[in-house]
Amino acid sequence: MGIKVIKGGMLTTVQDLGRNGYRKDGIIVSGAMDTLALQIGNMLLGNHVAEAGLECTLLGPKLFFETDQLIAITGGDLSPTVDGLPVKMWRPLFIPKGATLSFGAAVKGCRSYLTVFGGFDLPEVLGSYATYLKAGFGGYKGRALKNDDELLFKKVYEDKGDTFKWSADLKLYPDLDDHEIRAMKGPEFDLFTSQSTAGLFNSNYLISKSADRMGYRLEGELLQTIKPKEMLSSAVAFGTVQVTPDGGAILLMADHQTTGGYPRILQVITADLSKLAQMQSGQQIRFKLVTIGDARKALLQRENQLKQLKQALTFKSNSYE
Repeated sequence: MGIKVIKGGMLTTVQDLGRNGYRKDGIIVSGAMDTLALQIGNMLLGNHVAEAGLECTLLGPKLFFETDQLIAITGGDLSPTVDGLPVKMWRPLFIPKGATLSFGAAVKGCRSYLTVFGGFDLPEVLGSYATYLKAGFGGYKGRALKNDDELLFKKVYEDKGDTFKWSADLKLYPDLDDHEIRAMKGPEFDLFTSQSTAGLFNSNYLISKSADRMGYRLEGELLQTIKPKEMLSSAVAFGTVQVTPDGGAILLMADHQTTGGYPRILQVITADLSKLAQMQSGQQIRFKLVTIGDARKALLQRENQLKQLKQALTFKSNSYE
């Protein structure tokens, strides 16, 4: 038993923390755009942090529950309701058999994450449940969810009498109203003119309509190299900012290619990728230059906060076992 998809939504895919270890073979990592939201959702349910959930983008799905289940909804606010009544996010939520969970339009952010107790019963592909859309494998049949699809649960939550009055502290999660994105110098930063690099941090960049899981094309000040330079294809990562020959910037996201031939001017720090994943087309961002030491400090702070959350949830959720 599991859930039946009444409406698939704009783009709803199964995602986990990604398919690691295969980039040398040209297979991308993929995985959740907002890994922090997915991890917190799993922790709220007593799951392993890497358990797969549903990533719901902008206009979310409508899902019918064929059995009782415990879920959590995290990430962006896509106005979730159960049988027409608004429900709270960032906490365990019991869904009775026969209820319908619906997501509407985005109120804040761009992507919501639905995790379920025990996870979804799906086949792993190369050690991951992540959906790789362009290659057509992983997740649910290698594609986004469609009407009448059915996803099964690994486990069913049976303790109907449990109540959950607590929730995750939102101080763990970035402020989505803050559009400042911290980034380090990329390997080819010094190839660009001083005017270009100064403008990079003194002006806003608009996320264009050309924005998806592969990357965001940014509109703003054009970036010029000191002199033309032929480049070999080099490794890129989630958060790499490349510059095209016309001076435009492309910010690579979760489904980015494994290598690229454009100069890499910036690398967004890991701690700010979740905030970036919740940005929509039409919103502006501003880059702030930081050092690798700053990036490590920010990531360590986040990891320590997650450890504290896990300890607190272990104390509260003995009933999961």
